[in-house]
Amino acid sequence: VQADGTDGNCVTFVLHDEDHTLGNSLRYMVMKNPDVEFCGYCITHPSESKINFRIQTRGSLPAVEPFRKGLNDLMGVCQHILNTFE
Repeated sequence: VQADGTDGNCVTFVLHDEDHTLGNSLRYMVMKNPDVEFCGYCITHPSESKINFRIQTRGSLPAVEPFRKGLNDLMGVCQHILNTFE
């Protein structure tokens, strides 16, 4: 994961070797955070397996925090599904 941006509350993360499966699920989890003003992703080109994942937060909350929380929440949901399935 690579992050770039001039402001800490508006960052684009570049996720390599990922597609809509992670992008849409992670977008859903991040948007549940009330401090997130905008969250979206795009796939740069169909022949590239790369996602540009953008988060903009309200106030002075760094964008990396809801990104990290979204990933952890998504892992928790996946673990619950796996445990229920088994």
